[in-house]
Amino acid sequence: MLLCNSCFPTKIAPRIEDYKVTTGKKFKKQLPKRGAFIFEDPKDANEFYKFVNAKFKLNDLNVQWNVPFKIDEKEFYFTFYEVERTSNMVNLAPMVIDGVLSRYDHGPIMEDIYTTRSGTWYIALTVNDEEFMDPLKENYPQKEEVITFLRNLKKEYLSTRNYRKYSMMN
Repeated sequence: MLLCNSCFPTKIAPRIEDYKVTTGKKFKKQLPKRGAFIFEDPKDANEFYKFVNAKFKLNDLNVQWNVPFKIDEKEFYFTFYEVERTSNMVNLAPMVIDGVLSRYDHGPIMEDIYTTRSGTWYIALTVNDEEFMDPLKENYPQKEEVITFLRNLKKEYLSTRNYRKYSMMN
């Protein structure tokens, strides 16, 4: 019974089914205190960078910061961050086994597995308009249009495997 129920989480990385709009700093301390569009990134590191670089034809210049896009002839700029949140688990069974062994003058043999850690990666996007206002704030007039753009960008990124197709277009 002890072995079956011996692991319990001390910290759990959030599961985001589609996307989440929240204050960046609330999601991860290192993010800005602005609205952020966040989604899980199942791809390898730097894949979103490669996607944005190819799609917006940035030639590796300012790819992560202030990437311009338009909605109804109004200019916006997005910045993206790759962030990791970890889940930590404490394993009681190895601790108990080492405790029993210590009664018989044996040193710990399982201390390397007392805790386990696994990470989940996310893409967080912040957006500015031309006046440096935050379009992901509650009362912004085009908030839903901006979210729709970001949601479509996310879908395109997750479904695209070959970023070279963007360089062949136009």
